[in-house]
Amino acid sequence: MKASWQTLEKNTGVLSVEVDAEQVAAALDKAFKKVVQKVNVPGFRKGKVPRQIFEARFGVESLYQDAVDILLPDAYADAVKETGIFPVDAPEIDIEQFGKGKPFIFKAKVTVKPEVKLGEYKGLELPAAEAEVTEEEVQAELERQQQRHAELVAVEDGQAEKGDIVIIDFEGFINGEPFEGGRGERHSLELGSGTFIPGFEDQIVGMHIGDFKDVEVTFPEDYHAEELKGKPAVFKVKLHEIKRKNLPALDDEFAKDVSEFDTLEEYKQDLAARLKERKQKEAENARELAAIEKASANAEVDIPEAMIRSEIDYMLRDFENRLRMQGMTLELYYRFSGQDEAQLREQMRGDAEKRVRNNLVLEAIAKAENIEVTEDELNEELEKLSGMYNRPADELRELFSRNGSLDSLKEDLVLRKTIRFLIDNSKTASSVA
Repeated sequence: MKASWQTLEKNTGVLSVEVDAEQVAAALDKAFKKVVQKVNVPGFRKGKVPRQIFEARFGVESLYQDAVDILLPDAYADAVKETGIFPVDAPEIDIEQFGKGKPFIFKAKVTVKPEVKLGEYKGLELPAAEAEVTEEEVQAELERQQQRHAELVAVEDGQAEKGDIVIIDFEGFINGEPFEGGRGERHSLELGSGTFIPGFEDQIVGMHIGDFKDVEVTFPEDYHAEELKGKPAVFKVKLHEIKRKNLPALDDEFAKDVSEFDTLEEYKQDLAARLKERKQKEAENARELAAIEKASANAEVDIPEAMIRSEIDYMLRDFENRLRMQGMTLELYYRFSGQDEAQLREQMRGDAEKRVRNNLVLEAIAKAENIEVTEDELNEELEKLSGMYNRPADELRELFSRNGSLDSLKEDLVLRKTIRFLIDNSKTASSVA
């Protein structure tokens, strides 16, 4: 087989391939063995028609499409490997010659991974990874834990207050007509949570058990359902139950109940340590993101539309999986959000383009700096995954090798090392004169 690559413009080119006549003959043999099983010729059992009689009756050309289907995938893959290109989309195939006793000649118009022209990526000024925790933050976290462990007590007499959890029926109307998604029965709502349309929860405050009320609101201009944006609505509401949080006292007994500590002071110290660890992680993530985005902004790269489209496909599948874990489907999401797939894909486009660009730049930096993953580093990562999945590292390696995930794991490790390289070769913005 012969293969050559010619760049056309930007990220496209033509792959010219010639497969020798012997391989064509072998493909025609395979095609005949496949097709002959399906034809009926008088005097012969199905599958037993001699090749000469078959070609005389149907013509050798009747085998060409099947032979091309047999030859083309492997020939294209071999040509890609031989020329060293990196396709990012399905090729446009143009068959120039195929026939018995002749070489198979075809051309493939291919979109390939773009070249990246790196700009400055060493010595980037990044935000300091500060993680100081204030007494106010510790107190706020303590109060969040107090809220979490509050006991709900039914209010038999009295009116609903902010912070209460109420059980309500409601039905919404626009111009006197009910609208889809505007009805609920025995719905649990925390007043002041901001779960409902602005103004709705405030009007429930003051209601008593058994009360009926018309709650008048206006849907926000940026509401997710297009047909409801900016429209005034009336919700007919009935209040069934009021539940009020009975907050536990913040003392040593509280610390013993919710933690492994004997005193409130020890518990607060633990909260402070965990808050600091969380803030440190957030600060490190912010530095990493800043490093990636600055290096990416300094680079020049023309991203093929196919790569953006492919990333959106991935993001859409991931979004669908996360919805499924919450007991929802994409179809239900479209109905509730007022979006369709085209709108959701367009909404994802900016992030998809940024992801592709960042990954391309990181790959280019890794190549420029000869950043690779050693066998020891790969084994270390497999050991970590072994602990997570409770399966032996050797078994995971075998599994990843079989399903093609091992290379992806190596690529992920290279990207992580490259980000670490950017951080190690950066400077803190606050220390720059």
